[in-house]
Amino acid sequence: MDILSAMGGIGAAFGLSGSAGLNAYIPLLVVAVASRLPAGDPLLRLGEPYHLLGNGWVIGILVVLLFIEMTVDKIPAVDTANDVIQTFVRPVAGAILFAANANVITDMSPILALVAGLILAGGVHVTKGAARPVVTAATAGTGNWFVSLLEDIVAVGISVLSVLVPLLAALVLVALLIFLVIRYRRRRQRKRLTA
Repeated sequence: MDILSAMGGIGAAFGLSGSAGLNAYIPLLVVAVASRLPAGDPLLRLGEPYHLLGNGWVIGILVVLLFIEMTVDKIPAVDTANDVIQTFVRPVAGAILFAANANVITDMSPILALVAGLILAGGVHVTKGAARPVVTAATAGTGNWFVSLLEDIVAVGISVLSVLVPLLAALVLVALLIFLVIRYRRRRQRKRLTA
């Protein structure tokens, strides 16, 4: 195994886990479809037990769950309840995605991969959860649907990049996280100065 494919596997693992923190079902669906298409030579070859993501029933369930998630996340107040529920779903999805895509590195412990994905997706989810009430307060709930749509677009973009160009996806995710942390710190400083 060459170093480039190992780095690609880790890049995909980070990108997919991070996007799971925004929307659990988008990267799961992207990975599931990529493990089946194109028919003769799929983009992703998932090891056991992760190959089950490519099952037709699993893909159907992911489509339904994605539709529900994308609908309820656009409704003020309902989106907050959804984020509470997703606190358990998004980190688990991130753990599964990290472990499924880090399996190109044979030395990596599956437990370590699961924990890394859990922490990464959980961290993105917590950041999203902290930012959403600020959006709700600033726009009286009218901006929630737009922010949710942007989160979905970012999750799709990072998920697709993670499958097609994994190293670039990891860099985009790191840049996005740095941007969010800097923005959060600036807001806290402004609040302190005005208080």
